[in-house]
Amino acid sequence: MIDHFHHPPKGYSYEVQEHRRYVLSIWIVNHGEFSYTDKAPKSIWGFYHTKKKEYYAPVTSLKHGDKVSLDDTTPYSAMKIHLNPLEQCMYQK
Repeated sequence: MIDHFHHPPKGYSYEVQEHRRYVLSIWIVNHGEFSYTDKAPKSIWGFYHTKKKEYYAPVTSLKHGDKVSLDDTTPYSAMKIHLNPLEQCMYQK
């Protein structure tokens, strides 16, 4: 399974599902009060390859993209954030 991962933000949790052989899809679930259905809304966070122990950013909920380092991701998504130089100064980790 997944060795280490982000802690979910307040009001969120993660769901892990088998996507393909050796590939898991990781979903972030929002438990907020604004949902108009009885199901909590969820979005794809990213993918994890269990044999290679690598994370992948999502292209869609069905297709994974490039490999990413967990340090380059946020608790909300595995997609890399591309900041311009001014934003890099403002939003340093």
